[in-house]
Amino acid sequence: MTERQAAILNTIIEQYAEVAVPVGSVTLAKLFGVSSATVRSEMAQLEELGMITQPHTSAGRVPTDKGYRFYVNRLSEEQGHNMPMGQPKSIDRSARAIDARVQTHANRADQAIRSAVNSLVELTHNMGLATIGDELYMSGISNLFSHPEYSNGSHVQAVARLIDNLEPWLREVAPNEPLNVYIGSENPIGKSSGASLIISKFRSPYSNCSYIGVLGPTRQDYAKTMRLVAYTGALLEEVL
Repeated sequence: MTERQAAILNTIIEQYAEVAVPVGSVTLAKLFGVSSATVRSEMAQLEELGMITQPHTSAGRVPTDKGYRFYVNRLSEEQGHNMPMGQPKSIDRSARAIDARVQTHANRADQAIRSAVNSLVELTHNMGLATIGDELYMSGISNLFSHPEYSNGSHVQAVARLIDNLEPWLREVAPNEPLNVYIGSENPIGKSSGASLIISKFRSPYSNCSYIGVLGPTRQDYAKTMRLVAYTGALLEEVL
């Protein structure tokens, strides 16, 4: 893939995340300052590579799971798995809001983790989840189902199946990276859910393998969500 194709893919992903409408060549041509024909040629290459696809009802394109994976891998390389701790200038307003709520409950691990989950729900507009001992705490399910992707009944059923099986799956698989991203069909259950699970492993008084994260549509702001989930996991480990 050329750098221009990668840049076009990034823009399609970011535009689609923002407006939830397939992205057309005219929009991209304006953004890149080239002709629509040039953009259409590059999009045809991206389609051949399996990075984008054309919904039947639209002239625009949307990312595939493979396209999102390419994008997320590059993001991971660029920003690293963990936000730096203890450097106030590098921590934005959202991270400071999480920090304040967690610190309020620093002497109660369960309350601190719940507060962190609730903060992620508010900041990412996804469903939040965390393991607290042997239980899985979830919040913001209505957030998840309010996204336009889930006006389709089959998607809702697949996501519900994923949610129902999250706790046993986390116990069985025990993802071992500080930040783990499972995109769409990469999810072990509910492969057709059109959902992404972004989770961080952290050490807590309950377990060396505690988890916190969010479940949302594949169409989302990965840069922000990955950074906040990684930051929250690192913060909980430090505070608890």
